[in-house]
Amino acid sequence: MKTIDDLQVAGKRVFVRADLNVPLEGGTITDDGRIRAALPTITRLAEAGAKVIVASHLGRPKGAPDPTFSLAPVAKRLGELLDATVEFATDTVGDSARSTVAALGDGRVAVLENLRFNPGETSKDDAERGAFADRLASLADLYVGDGFGAVHRKHASVHDLPARLPHAAGDLIATEVGVLRRLTEDVERPYAVVLGGAKVSDKLGVIEHLLERADRILVGGGMAYTFLKAQGHEIGASLLQEDQIPAVQGYLRRAEERGVEFVLPVDVVAGAEFPDLGAKAPTNPTVVAADAIPADLMGLDIGPRSRELYASKLADAATVFWNGPMGVFEHPDYAEGTRAVAQALVDSPAFTVVGGGDSAAAVRILGFDEKAFGHISTGGGASLEYLEGKTLPGLAALEEA
Repeated sequence: MKTIDDLQVAGKRVFVRADLNVPLEGGTITDDGRIRAALPTITRLAEAGAKVIVASHLGRPKGAPDPTFSLAPVAKRLGELLDATVEFATDTVGDSARSTVAALGDGRVAVLENLRFNPGETSKDDAERGAFADRLASLADLYVGDGFGAVHRKHASVHDLPARLPHAAGDLIATEVGVLRRLTEDVERPYAVVLGGAKVSDKLGVIEHLLERADRILVGGGMAYTFLKAQGHEIGASLLQEDQIPAVQGYLRRAEERGVEFVLPVDVVAGAEFPDLGAKAPTNPTVVAADAIPADLMGLDIGPRSRELYASKLADAATVFWNGPMGVFEHPDYAEGTRAVAQALVDSPAFTVVGGGDSAAAVRILGFDEKAFGHISTGGGASLEYLEGKTLPGLAALEEA
């Protein structure tokens, strides 16, 4: 896979496919982590004299302009972080995009409007997607793929556009791929994996793959209750994917056969109902045994004994991958499990990887210094699919000559 070092960018129009899919509330960016992650590539290209054309998706508009998902606030924030004027095109391949790019000077940066405002970006029809990629290609001389959070999507700007221009991986993608290789090839052991989040079905592929590689797998979050139920325990009103119980039982058997340690909560913080994340009002939580949750309560976080157990299982690890919170970390009554896992990674001498998505958001929301972790991924779904052994369309396109 070529990198920016393999391109001659001075004076060239360089299309950078970034991942600027940041959370917005009323037009205000609540977490600019993904914009910051894109800065090294954008800065390096601009300093080398390129005309930098930054493009991204944001949210899930339905193939048409929607002000709710405009990248205008992102362009403004990018300008603040670069301490430079960033031009903004109000469309993707129309008059505004063409005139904005035509007026762009060497070393300057422009942002195109949300790529998903055009139905060709996400179309499943190769011809429609290709036609949109042709129009994007007309804006640029070179392509740099740097949106790791989107490389698992077969979208026009991710999969089709690189085939139409000389291309290379940006600094972020090069870093992400290097990290993921450390999690899949020549892994330093003991190798511990922490998996959380709501649904076990979202993690089946990665569990399948990691059973062949990990030494221990620690499970928390909503998915833990399907594991506990599969062992025959009472889980009260906790989240359950009953149809996944046979698969989970199969994984537990295979783990035992292969000597992979599966660690489940021994106690949980439970509540009578799912908390209001907006009000964050006290909910009167109670700690109960994980194998005997009362019928009128639901588990919403791992308990204090589980936090100690999980920290002990991570203390001697040489490599740790963490994807998914341990509970409803957005509410203070149920944030301590996720905080404990994050702190265990901070305290560990291991190579620690936070696998994007809610885990990365939790690290920032709970106030941890991002530099205290070995790596915080920008792509939760992409990281998981890579670890499942899947071919990622965006990476495959960058690897092609």
